[in-house]
Amino acid sequence: MISRLIKNEKDYDKALSRIEQIMDAKPGTAEMDELELLTALVEMYEERHFPISWPDPIDAIKFRMEQLGFGQKDIVPFMGTKSKVSEVLNGKRPLTLAMMRGLHKGLGIPAEILLREPGGQFPETLPDVEWSRFPVREMAKRGWLAAVDGMHGRSEEMMRPFVEAAGGFDAVPVPLFRQGIVGRINDKADRYAVSTWCMRISALALKNPLETPFRKRSLTLPVLRDIVRLSYFKDGPLLAREYLAKQGIHLIIVSHLSKTYLDGGAMLLPNQNAIIALTLRYDRLDNFWFTLLHELAHLATHLSRECRLVVDDLDLRRHDKDSPDNTENKADEIASAALVPKRYWPILDAGEVPKAADVLSLATKLKIHPALIAGRIRFKHNNYRILSTLVGRDQVRKLFPEYAQETTI
Repeated sequence: MISRLIKNEKDYDKALSRIEQIMDAKPGTAEMDELELLTALVEMYEERHFPISWPDPIDAIKFRMEQLGFGQKDIVPFMGTKSKVSEVLNGKRPLTLAMMRGLHKGLGIPAEILLREPGGQFPETLPDVEWSRFPVREMAKRGWLAAVDGMHGRSEEMMRPFVEAAGGFDAVPVPLFRQGIVGRINDKADRYAVSTWCMRISALALKNPLETPFRKRSLTLPVLRDIVRLSYFKDGPLLAREYLAKQGIHLIIVSHLSKTYLDGGAMLLPNQNAIIALTLRYDRLDNFWFTLLHELAHLATHLSRECRLVVDDLDLRRHDKDSPDNTENKADEIASAALVPKRYWPILDAGEVPKAADVLSLATKLKIHPALIAGRIRFKHNNYRILSTLVGRDQVRKLFPEYAQETTI
């Protein structure tokens, strides 16, 4: 009599042979007890060593079609197009989550069979999100996503891990699908591309959290001016990153995606860190420092639990200075006051353009980079041909190796 676990094929064959011998055992006898024990031991062994393979989803679709008397054209509404139906049924195209949901609803095929996961359920749908609108091809070229065949049709499957890495839609303050974007945003901007850029910066920050929590009250005007003085040094942008990290603020460089038209953004994270993100789409020191201080101004005055994200296309700065929404104008004013003290504004903004020598002299006096002064003069005079040798062209991107990595295509 076998009274121990079946551990190998020899034990298994012996148990099967014994079961065959006592198959006709009568209830209440010792042989019936032995039969029940052996049957249980055999089932345990078979579950471990001969698991039942999960049904193939394509076979399940074909079986259900046969039951219903359906041809391929009858399931087009659940899968998209005739070509997709044909390619899926012939094993040339994988099922997407959208197709699976359609087949589950239309043909009644269980989700666990389509997913090949015992007890599997489809992830929660987000009715406001059109997955196919995310720029998955550009993301794959940048290495943000793994490239796969037919990636456009598999946008949801590709995007969900990306969204989770960014903290999920609830954690990432990207209200692009339900309401307007806070900040300066170009009318031509693609909201899904902007949203993707925001999620990328969030994911990078969450991957490397800072030890110090962000304290909004720490961003006073004197502190902002201390940051501006770092511009005096050749590696000033890197020193600014180091300084901000000690304040619980990430300085992250992510070049802009197509159809985003962004210079930067500011974000509050659930983990009590904050983000300043810059695209460096203009490789000039004047642009770097103004964008940095503009986003810091948003962190200091505008962002809160109710509004945790702002993004900016600063090319729109001149066009919306009279906008009734004063948020951006206020950030401009704070940034400008931090970059160059207000008492010098009348001189710099006067009708006659200051000479380069005067700009250099004032920069030395203020212990700041001349690009900050030259940038203000060019903007106020609406003349971007003047003082071009002082704005620090090609002096920023080379300091941030990640810029090149982010733009490698």
